[in-house]
Amino acid sequence: MIRVVALLLLASPAFAHVMSMSSGDLAVEGARARYELRMPLYELVHVANPERTLLDHIRFSGAQLTHSECRTESARDTYVCTADYTFAAPVETLDVECTFAAVTVPNHVHLLRAERAGKHDQAVFDLGFTRATLRFRPPTALETAVTQAGAGAVRALSGVVQCLFLIALALAGRSRRERCAIALAFLAGQAAAVYTVPHLAWQLAPRFVEAATALAMAYLAIEILLLPQAGARWLVAAVLGAVYGLYFHLFLQSTRYAPSLVLAGAALAELALFTLLSLLAARLSPRPRQLATAALLLCGLGWFFVSVR
Repeated sequence: MIRVVALLLLASPAFAHVMSMSSGDLAVEGARARYELRMPLYELVHVANPERTLLDHIRFSGAQLTHSECRTESARDTYVCTADYTFAAPVETLDVECTFAAVTVPNHVHLLRAERAGKHDQAVFDLGFTRATLRFRPPTALETAVTQAGAGAVRALSGVVQCLFLIALALAGRSRRERCAIALAFLAGQAAAVYTVPHLAWQLAPRFVEAATALAMAYLAIEILLLPQAGARWLVAAVLGAVYGLYFHLFLQSTRYAPSLVLAGAALAELALFTLLSLLAARLSPRPRQLATAALLLCGLGWFFVSVR
């Protein structure tokens, strides 16, 4: 467990954002297409020559780039690129390759929305899913369920930060019964945030979600270290789940996926990893457990200061 935490801590600078997302809109008309990319400015820290690099990392099969232009929208802290493409023949289906995660941060997610002759399609790209086919037809119920539940599972485990959060929860459990209570409370809090926040007159910024999640992880580490006999730790897990659910709220807000499907996929992935981590944590003696928890505390505090910088 300590080795796992150490490796994740070493890798954490590359995963500076728990919520790293950009969006794109593709409008296809016959053998022509216009693509507009919108990416938060803070995602470009690792990108050299973004006006060229970004468009080099999204490819539409059979397309030839004829014109592109990039600009900064200072009011929204957003970088916007527009590009025009031509094809040899009118587009019916379109294969797309997107590798933005290779030039921004590894947990970056790009949502592509496409429209052709009044028909719509969309795809989600990340480090593990870099290719998709746009068919411009309504997906079947099975395709929708698999796609959206799969997206939830990937989002739940797509970065170092997500794994660190589950490690903290595994270390918080002192018995099998308490670990079960912590897991269920965490998932309940996560679902409560997803279904409640959309009804509040409160617009969440990704930076706020990152800062809140970092502080939540740091608080749990402090409780494990300084309050080893504290009761009702499941209640703390529920609050932390609600904070973590804000991340899924932002994802759902961007994709307009069904919350039930995304949460179902996320819950299955989280429970699988939490069970494995709990088995490892149960084998730790008190001293290694304290060292692992202290490492998580330092990571949470460090991540908080990075997110508000």
